[in-house]
Amino acid sequence: MKRFLASLLLGATLFSAPVMAQDGPLRIEITEGVIEPLPFAVPGFVPDTPEASAQAAQLTQVVAADLIGTGLFREITADAHIGKVTDFSAPIQYADWKAINAQALITGAVSVSGDRLTVRFRVWDVFSGAELGSGLQFVGSTEGWRRMAHKVADQVYSRITGEGGYFDSRVVFVSETGPKDDRRKRLAIMDYDGANVQYLTDSSSIVLAPRFSPNGDQVLYTSYESGFPHIHVLDVGKVQQRVLEQSEGTMSFAPRFAPDGRTVVFSLEQGGNSDLYALDLASGNRTRLTSAPSIETAPSFSPDGSQIVFESDRSGNQQLYVMPASGGEARRISFGQGRYGTPVWSPRGDLIAFTKQNNGRFHIGVMRVDGSEERLLTASFLDEGPTWAPNGRVIMFARETQGASGRSSLYSVDISGRNLRPVRTPDGGSDPSWSPLQN
Repeated sequence: MKRFLASLLLGATLFSAPVMAQDGPLRIEITEGVIEPLPFAVPGFVPDTPEASAQAAQLTQVVAADLIGTGLFREITADAHIGKVTDFSAPIQYADWKAINAQALITGAVSVSGDRLTVRFRVWDVFSGAELGSGLQFVGSTEGWRRMAHKVADQVYSRITGEGGYFDSRVVFVSETGPKDDRRKRLAIMDYDGANVQYLTDSSSIVLAPRFSPNGDQVLYTSYESGFPHIHVLDVGKVQQRVLEQSEGTMSFAPRFAPDGRTVVFSLEQGGNSDLYALDLASGNRTRLTSAPSIETAPSFSPDGSQIVFESDRSGNQQLYVMPASGGEARRISFGQGRYGTPVWSPRGDLIAFTKQNNGRFHIGVMRVDGSEERLLTASFLDEGPTWAPNGRVIMFARETQGASGRSSLYSVDISGRNLRPVRTPDGGSDPSWSPLQN
C-alpha cells in the first residue's frame, strides 16, 4: 500500500501556449432538465518517447471514459476523425474538427523517462477557435498514470462546466462475498470508477459504514471484532487500525468526522437507548448531544461544522432532524410519506441526501436543508447509504437485488436523477464513502 500511495505523488505546472481571442467561451450550463451531451474529440495522446506509447493510449481512454461517465459529454470516436494530431505543438486545424461537429477538442502528449511520466494537455473550443485556459503538465510515476488521467479529466470538466471535478478521488466501501445468510465483509478502497481496488481489512469480523476523514488519510468504521459493534479508526497509508470508542456495556456505531477532522460524532447504545455523542480526538473527552427515549443515529455535519443532520424515531418512525453541532433543540425536516434515514450533507451545503422507504420500495433522494424541494432520484427493491462526490454533483450508493441470491452493488447517480450508472467492483459492495479530491 505504501508503494501504491507513493506512486501517486504528482507535480503540476503550467506551460506557455499561444493566447487567442475568444467570444463566448464554450460552457455547459448544468441544469436539472434534460441536456444534450456536448460532443468532444480526444485524439490519441502523442507519445513523445518510444516508451510512452502504451501509457499514452491508456491515458486517452481513461480521460474519455471519465467525461462520458458524467452524462454531460459525448465522445466522437476516432473512426470519425478527419484530422490527426501527431505533433502536440502543431497548430490546430479547426476545420477538420468542425466538420465532425466536435465542440471541444482535447490534445495531449506523454513522455516516459525511467519511472517518471510526464503528461501535457490542452483543451480547445473548436467553434470559437481558441484554447480554453492554459496548457497544463502533470509529472509523476509511471505507476500513477491513472491518477494523471483523472487529473486531466478534472481540468477539462472544470473548464467546460465551471464546476469542480471529482475524478481524482477515491471511495472506501465494504466489499462483500458469499451468500446472503453467510455474507463475508471487509473494507476496501478504490478509485472513484472502481479501478485499483485495495483491501484494508480481512473478513474475519463484520465491518460497517466506513467514513473518510476530511483530508482522506483516515477512515472511521464500525467493527464487530469484539462481538459487539465498536468504532475503529484506520490509517489508510499505513493500513493500521485501532479501537477509537469502546466502553464497557455499550455499543458504538455510525461514526463520522467533523469537517475540521478534530471531532467525531457517533451513536452510543447504552441500556437499550441510542443517543448521539461527540468525541474530541485530542483529549478523548466525550460530550452527549441528544437525550431522548428514542433511537438517534446516522449523524452528518454541515460543511461549515455548525449543524448536524441525523435520523431519529422520536416521532414514531424514522425521520430526519437538524440540530446545532453542540447539541440542543432539533427541528424535523422530513415530512413526506414513508421513513427516512442515512442523511448526508452535501459538500456544497445546499442539499441533504437520504434513503427513503415507502410502499415497499427504497429510494435515494435529496432535499433542501430546510426539508423543502424533496426529489427522489432512484427506486428499487433496496437502495441505501448515499455518499457525495467532492463537487456535490453526483451521489454513490448501494443497491441490493431481491431474493436469496440477491447481491449488493455500488451505483452512482447525478442530482437530477438522469445518469444512473453501475460502479464495477470485483465482488459485491455496500456502504460507500467518497473521499475529497486528492492532493
